[in-house]
Amino acid sequence: MVNNLFWFVPASSILALVFAWIFFKQMMKKSEGSEKMASIASYVRKGAMAYIKQQYKVVAIVFLILSGIFAFLAYVLHLQNPWVPGSFLTGGFFSGLAGFFGMKTATYASARTTQAARNSLDSALKIAFRSGAVMGLVVVGLALLDISIWFTILNLVYPPAHAGGHNLVIITTTMLTFGMGASTQALFARVGGGIFTKAADVGADLVGKIEAGIPEDDPRNPATIADNVGDNVGDVAGMGADLYESYTGSVLATAALGAAAFIYNPAIQFKAVIAPMLIGAVGTILSIIGIFSVRTKEGASQKDLLGALGRGVNLSSVLIVIFSLLILKLLNIPNAWGIWGSIVSGLLVGIGIGKSTEYFTSHSYRPTQSIADSAKTGAATVIISGIGTGMLSTAIPVLLIVTGTIFAYLFASEFDFTNVNKGLYGISIAAVGMLSTLGITLATDAYGPVADNAGGNAEMSGLDEEVRRRTDALDALGNTTAATGKGFAIGSAALTALALLASYIEEVKVGLIRIGKVVLELGNGHTVKTGAATLTDFMNYYNVTLMNPKVLMGMFIGSMMAFLFCGLTMKAVGRVASKMVDEVRRQFREIKGILEGKAEPDYARCVEISTKGAQHEMMLPSFLAIIAPVTVGAIFGVPGVMGLLVGALVAGFVLAIFMADTGGAWDNAKKYIEAGNLGGKGSDAHKAAVVGDTVGDPFKDTSGPSLNILIKLMSMVSIVVAGITVAFSLL
Repeated sequence: MVNNLFWFVPASSILALVFAWIFFKQMMKKSEGSEKMASIASYVRKGAMAYIKQQYKVVAIVFLILSGIFAFLAYVLHLQNPWVPGSFLTGGFFSGLAGFFGMKTATYASARTTQAARNSLDSALKIAFRSGAVMGLVVVGLALLDISIWFTILNLVYPPAHAGGHNLVIITTTMLTFGMGASTQALFARVGGGIFTKAADVGADLVGKIEAGIPEDDPRNPATIADNVGDNVGDVAGMGADLYESYTGSVLATAALGAAAFIYNPAIQFKAVIAPMLIGAVGTILSIIGIFSVRTKEGASQKDLLGALGRGVNLSSVLIVIFSLLILKLLNIPNAWGIWGSIVSGLLVGIGIGKSTEYFTSHSYRPTQSIADSAKTGAATVIISGIGTGMLSTAIPVLLIVTGTIFAYLFASEFDFTNVNKGLYGISIAAVGMLSTLGITLATDAYGPVADNAGGNAEMSGLDEEVRRRTDALDALGNTTAATGKGFAIGSAALTALALLASYIEEVKVGLIRIGKVVLELGNGHTVKTGAATLTDFMNYYNVTLMNPKVLMGMFIGSMMAFLFCGLTMKAVGRVASKMVDEVRRQFREIKGILEGKAEPDYARCVEISTKGAQHEMMLPSFLAIIAPVTVGAIFGVPGVMGLLVGALVAGFVLAIFMADTGGAWDNAKKYIEAGNLGGKGSDAHKAAVVGDTVGDPFKDTSGPSLNILIKLMSMVSIVVAGITVAFSLL
């Protein structure tokens, strides 16, 4: 019966993809409005498709090189599982495919949302939200499909009798490799898309709003099409690839830990491996139910709109709490109530981080309003107030993660701190609980760029003020839900990264056995067979303690990586944005009649600047994330890599929360003023707030959201090259 339950996973993945297709077809039946509205949407769509094709060409070359290296490790040096190159490629392919489908949908939905906003706020919300739901359902559908395919194939290759009952350990650690493929693709998508969108956004704002004094998304601004293209390639395609790897990473890490925790009880082991897959499958169906519950009324406030989206998310969350317990009981897993407690802990942490993010970034609450108030005294005070607010916003998520992690560990280990394997399984399955309803939580995030583009279309098409008011309301809500989605992503990254540390040790064990190290010498004459060694045994064998300088040096490097990565991506945005500013100024200066509306700007040139700049600038930070674990492992060995991953996790988590919340708060402070407060659009306070928003753009849409991928990618790379690390290290 348990074996039959597994087939629910691929079935739910197909159901998710079917509903994604239905929502897409329903959206396509709606009108794009006037010929001008359709034409503007077409410009954006063509620009987005041109960029994504160019990016995928570059990434494909990188993947071929990396898969060639993995093939050399597997087939020549025999330091890697022979299935690794293939699983790595499929992980990257499905991650890219998820982003592509989501972006394609968004580019078709924006004008249709604008047209719907001419009728009512509710109809506009439904089109934008269900278009976002296409992204959410495609991500979970493709992720579960990829997992199902590989789990089925590898179970045939490594049947239960293989390797003395260790088959599930081999299967799950091998499957983690396509997590690396997904993470690599996600990092390129997030960094490249983030540089593209924010360079265009900064250029459009600095010259258009501040220097020329024209509204946001004004058709006279040459960078406005590039800005709208960027919303799609960065905030949709990049975000889809990002959360695809978050989702697969949490499920695969939990499966790997389940295989390790119950290795001497094969009947329970298989149940522990498929439990996270089944929870994800049920969460997918519950997300579809939640999607249908989202609706609002005309004249809704920001709190009403947040409540409308919250209704769907909360319904799905309540249902997954009930159904996850039923799954565990149906599987008859020992300590089912305790593991369920871990799942609930993760879900509550995710909701808590979301609520904290909402409080610190929505202009319905005091923190963002206080940033807007500071705009009365200039841009400098906006920056100071925003940074202070962002720093304060890290406290609640960190405390939530700490509390949730402890409870998840204790519940799963039956309140026994020495039961490390089961405790870590609890932490990992808490991450699955946090992302179990990703189908709808991602929909609330992905709808934001659709609403943003809809507002741009309304402005460029010259529609009446009421339409723009409705799209602005949806756009401001999108900033908050986007920050909330980033909070979920980084929260799950923290929990998953802890689990991946344990998975790394499992891969170290496999690597040692592969090179013939079958016995570990633990000191004082004590030895243990490598295959039977516990996590604590490996900590002792490699002396992974704070007194080991290898561990400390790794921690310093890991902490540095978070700041180095953000510095590189921030500077990249600045360089490309400078080129964009120069181009917009040139067009205003040389193309006569632009500001009078008598001549059309050269939109294509601005799209080209962002495209070329993003392709060039994304390479160095992305490669550093891959090279760092390999280099640290080659020099400091396993202890250094453990320190690297811990340092990157601790520094990266706090920095990511700070950057996402700060950027979101600056953006919504600007929108609070644009809503008619503190002098409204065009006032000195508004110009100061625009500067804050411009600084916050790369914070929240380039550097910040890329950090959670950085954390997990370094963990995944460490796992994949563990065989090299145990075989060769200088110290």
